[in-house]
Amino acid sequence: MSGDDCVTSIDEEVNALVVSVGQLLEARQARMTTAESCTGGLLAKCLTDIPGSSAWFEYGFVAYGDDAKENMLGINPELIEQHGAVSKEVCEAMAVAAHAISDADVSVAITGIAGPGGGSEDKPIGTVWLAWLGPGRRATCKMVRFDGDRTEVRRQTVVTALRGILKHLADG
Repeated sequence: MSGDDCVTSIDEEVNALVVSVGQLLEARQARMTTAESCTGGLLAKCLTDIPGSSAWFEYGFVAYGDDAKENMLGINPELIEQHGAVSKEVCEAMAVAAHAISDADVSVAITGIAGPGGGSEDKPIGTVWLAWLGPGRRATCKMVRFDGDRTEVRRQTVVTALRGILKHLADG
């Protein structure tokens, strides 16, 4: 593995989005949590790169494999078997579980196929499901298909997650 395979620092766009998310959460005295699969904790890393993020971020779940989804988040194995780990149903369940376990005001969940392997005709590499959940609201889910290598798919996923958090907070 080369250094190019890992995102080791956040870029200006991600940094600006994280700062905006943090400011909104702090202004509302709200906290958020993450439940990540294909990003492997990258979103949580970006959030916690910002000094003072402990005021609004406390929990980050990295549920990379199916067993982790089941054991850490309590996702029903039958749900994974029926729909697949990369599905609206599993992503929504991850957001709901992270929200409940952490008692956060906002949660975001991510599951997908970052590549370079693991894709299929139905779910090609770059397929990602995201779900956002806030207080008293049902989860909002979105499926996206990103182009690029593993690093770029993961980066685009983080950007999409952050934009979704901002939209969710603005709508709330």
